[in-house]
Amino acid sequence: MHSQPRYDAVVVGAGPNGLAAAITLARAGRSVLVLEAKDSVGGGTRTAELTLPGFKHDICSAIHPLSLGSPFMRSLPLAEFGVEWINPPAAIAHPLDDGTAVLVERSVEATAAQLGADAGAYQRLIGPLAAHREAIMEDMLGPFPFPPRHPFQLIRFGLSALRSANGLSRGVFHQQRARAVFSGMAAHAMLPLDQPTTAAFGLVMAILAHSVGWPMARGGSQTITQAMADYLLTLGGEIVTSCPVSRMEELPEARTVLFDLTPRQLLSIAGSRLPSGYRQQLTRYRYGLGVFKIDYALSGPIPWKAAEIARAGTVHLGGTPEEITASEKAVWKTGALERPFVLLSQQSLFDPSRAPQGKHTVWAYCHVPHGSQLDMTGPIEAQIERFAPGFRDLVLARHTMNTAEMESYNPNYIGGDINGGVQDLRQLFTRPVARWVPYSTPDEKIFICSSSTPPGGGVHGMCGYYAARAVLKRDGVKSIKRA
Repeated sequence: MHSQPRYDAVVVGAGPNGLAAAITLARAGRSVLVLEAKDSVGGGTRTAELTLPGFKHDICSAIHPLSLGSPFMRSLPLAEFGVEWINPPAAIAHPLDDGTAVLVERSVEATAAQLGADAGAYQRLIGPLAAHREAIMEDMLGPFPFPPRHPFQLIRFGLSALRSANGLSRGVFHQQRARAVFSGMAAHAMLPLDQPTTAAFGLVMAILAHSVGWPMARGGSQTITQAMADYLLTLGGEIVTSCPVSRMEELPEARTVLFDLTPRQLLSIAGSRLPSGYRQQLTRYRYGLGVFKIDYALSGPIPWKAAEIARAGTVHLGGTPEEITASEKAVWKTGALERPFVLLSQQSLFDPSRAPQGKHTVWAYCHVPHGSQLDMTGPIEAQIERFAPGFRDLVLARHTMNTAEMESYNPNYIGGDINGGVQDLRQLFTRPVARWVPYSTPDEKIFICSSSTPPGGGVHGMCGYYAARAVLKRDGVKSIKRA
């Protein structure tokens, strides 16, 4: 006689997706244990004093439009567990070399008013999409191949989204200001901007900016995952930290194991349980660009040439659309990065708890080749100085992380890839392999719930949510509440 498994499910990894999977199963009455290798939950959503005492830095994710845009995250009682969202007056600032900047405001009209002859084109492109944000995001963050719930809105979005960012920008806008700000938003794709579907990233970033904003969590991003963990505990779930897993045999007996890990780690832990054909498919999974990140402790706010940039939580430093295009292509082709596209967040302007009184924190990174050991401190600081002369004089301390250090911090960041794999047309919906239920594996006990499954990277929890739904469906649960 076989003994009953101790748990219905064990989740390996306590990032946002692992916690989302555990919460979804616990809500359905399943017994769940989460095992986390590090000494705290969070994965890429942690906060620490990286530079000096009293300066709180988000180690990876810092700004969370996808959290507010996610149907699953919106279903959680995060506020009851200490999450307070701060939305700066402007989501994004894009400085230009003439000393001005374009600010992506909450209002489509206020943003368009800064774009001269392209004002009408921006309103016609973005306005209708932002107005139907909930419908578009529900389908965009849904699992392939489920049919869309809002086909008309998704088709309207897809007509523009399937194009390259450069193709859409040049086809719609006539002047540099609009093209530059759209290129900056599209560069979040971490792909060359002449590739198909890169327009989708720019459109999603704009839709969220105009509908839910680009918020930060007061006190640091770790408050989000800590709130998720605390909520899970109230549902009866268990969490054990400082518990790395290297072999299946180390896990307690459970009906199901869900891995908030990428294919390479899954192969290392459970490869012997999987058939050779599936293992070969996993070995062909493509990881993408890495990042080089700097956290700063400053003696004062950044002295931007365009003072209005102080109204934005996120700043895109890349100048012209041509420069951003060249930077993102060079990362893939040559690795030459004299003028990288830099993503910068200035949270302490809006959240005084991040730094001692009168002092400030800054979070910045650029894309680098996969596994690169380049030290990008100089080029990143040159880009900041370009738009904020005197920045270096304010630096009290800095903390850098190259791709190897990013992977050491979070083993899911293979080669510094913070998205769990390339998110291009070939691999966005077929991650980690082309399979009707991508969260499942040929072993009916093993599932994947990481950002290496649809819909990919970001603090939205949808990968974990849909992986848990797949488990429940396997178990014969016919009616599963959608997030």
